[in-house]
Amino acid sequence: MKSVRIISLRQDRKRLLEHLQNSALIQIEKTGKSEKGFNKVDMTSQMQVFERNVALTQQTLQILDRLSPEKKGLLSSFEGRREVDPDEIGVIASNAGKVIHICDRIAELNKQLADNAAEQVRIRTSLVQLESWQNLDIPINTKDTNTTAVFIGSIPREYTEITLSEALSEKNSDLIFDFEIEYSSKTMTCIVLFCPLSQKDLAESALREIGFARPMNSGDLLPCKEVENLKSKSKMLYEESRKVKEEIISYADKREDIKDTQDYFRIRADKYNVINELDHSRHVFVITGYVPEEDCEKLEQLCSRVSTCYIDFKDADENEAPVKLKNNKFTEPAESIVNMYSTPSHIDIDPTPLLAIFFYFFFGMMFSDAGYGLLMIIATGVIIKVFKPDRNMRNSLKLFQYCGVSTFIWGLIYGSFFGDAPTAIYNHFTGASLTMAEILPWPVLDQQKDALMLMIISIAFGLVHILVGMGCKFYICWRAGDYKGAVFDTGLWMLMLIGFAVLAAGMAVSQTVLYVGAAIAVVSAVGLVLTQGRNKKGIGKIVSGFASLYDITSYISDLLSYSRLLALGLTTGVMAQVFNMLSTMFGTSWISFIPMILIFVLGHAITIGLNALGSYVHTMRLQYVEMFSKFYDGGGKPFEPFSLKSKFIKIQEEK
Repeated sequence: MKSVRIISLRQDRKRLLEHLQNSALIQIEKTGKSEKGFNKVDMTSQMQVFERNVALTQQTLQILDRLSPEKKGLLSSFEGRREVDPDEIGVIASNAGKVIHICDRIAELNKQLADNAAEQVRIRTSLVQLESWQNLDIPINTKDTNTTAVFIGSIPREYTEITLSEALSEKNSDLIFDFEIEYSSKTMTCIVLFCPLSQKDLAESALREIGFARPMNSGDLLPCKEVENLKSKSKMLYEESRKVKEEIISYADKREDIKDTQDYFRIRADKYNVINELDHSRHVFVITGYVPEEDCEKLEQLCSRVSTCYIDFKDADENEAPVKLKNNKFTEPAESIVNMYSTPSHIDIDPTPLLAIFFYFFFGMMFSDAGYGLLMIIATGVIIKVFKPDRNMRNSLKLFQYCGVSTFIWGLIYGSFFGDAPTAIYNHFTGASLTMAEILPWPVLDQQKDALMLMIISIAFGLVHILVGMGCKFYICWRAGDYKGAVFDTGLWMLMLIGFAVLAAGMAVSQTVLYVGAAIAVVSAVGLVLTQGRNKKGIGKIVSGFASLYDITSYISDLLSYSRLLALGLTTGVMAQVFNMLSTMFGTSWISFIPMILIFVLGHAITIGLNALGSYVHTMRLQYVEMFSKFYDGGGKPFEPFSLKSKFIKIQEEK
């Protein structure tokens, strides 16, 4: 990675930044305090306008998606961004004002819908409250007369005329009153009460004691008239909302223009955010950042073609510079797995090539069915060919395509093609008892009968996986000049594990091999005892040396983790066979074909879904926990170039 400083004419700023953004060659860094003669240009107000427009278009698309959902296919998520000609950006820019005006209108209409909906809620609430006052022949807000006090309200329990009269008399025997019950239920009684104006306070006190409360909804009209008006208003609001929705839906054909405009303003906001951080003088401006070493010549050619520039390349500070992974087509899809864990730092090696090989290998061993692998290869290939997805999605699909190849190969080794589907179907209709091993022209490993052998093979693969990780650690230490750490802390443990492997092989091969393995393990153990406490003093050296041997339990635990290679492969095979058996339980008549096909398709779909997910997760676990823990620290900063971070469109590359 190189650090770069570009000094260019200020009059060429717009054109140069647009080309840099389109090329995605350089990561532009924020500068601190400006040097003498330079200052920052405040673009905050312009950025706010662009960001507001991006937010407005996002809101508009959400409104359109809610009221007029875009018709998409099941596989539409794989589609790449729409490719546009560079000249088309000018057309999008010229139409941006009209599109934003449409978005403002849609937002205004949506607000009207929200206001109408809130008003409808208020109307429904009022109608519920007025339901108990339908028989009232005076307005709810009727005032006192010159001689009579009027109380209209409800009591939170059921009363009859007798019980209410008794309750009020009990509260105040001197109270003179007359009342009428308008509505009564187990939870509420609505009343109208009259009393002499001189006894208003007495009546109010008595009513308060039995829980009397005036209604929240009051008006100058009779309740029945209020209800009629509210229903009429509700109907009017409904019709108004319907017309508003129709107008919003009429803008659905502008969806693509809105998407293009959103990306246009997103790109401009990113550009102005960069301008905000650059140093400017009266005539020039300065760009500082990082560029991959292999792209330095491209950057120089681009800048010289666009503007008169001074470009200075220097070796970047490894502690500050970002990291860009560089891999071939076979290993590049696995970069997402590495970045999901952590970007490598400059003291690390790029683990992507090793991870890719083991990831494909282990995934296939776990999924382990030739039929499923063939489906993965075909499905991912068709999606890539037809939908032409963007780079990240394409890499994800290629990852599963390579995993599909591995799955297909392991399926052939295990003799599994949709489980035992070929023989299960053949035996069902002919009454034969063939097995997959009998019809395949090569020897196969039966996951159930050869489970012990497969367990040994799984652990052997695990040993290789761990040794490769430890070998990476050995290389990193050696490259850094830590020769003691490489030999004593890593090399001796590698030798001990190899010794145990040779010893285990000797038990099955010959006693001589067993002795050789034991000798290697003993020599390694002695070396560990003598070197692991080298930084301690006195007796601490020996104690630390012996204590280090306890780590062998950790390695044994790591090796046993690879038994999941057998377990998940066995699960895939058994589930597939079970569904094959279930699908052939309905006889051989023509009518039995329907349940047979349904169970076969549904059962294998379930098997693929569950076991593909399990294989993916457990393969990642073996990489992260068992391998990466041996050598990989991560913590690097990913290379994030100044680029077109668009969501819907991408500009065609210049030829």
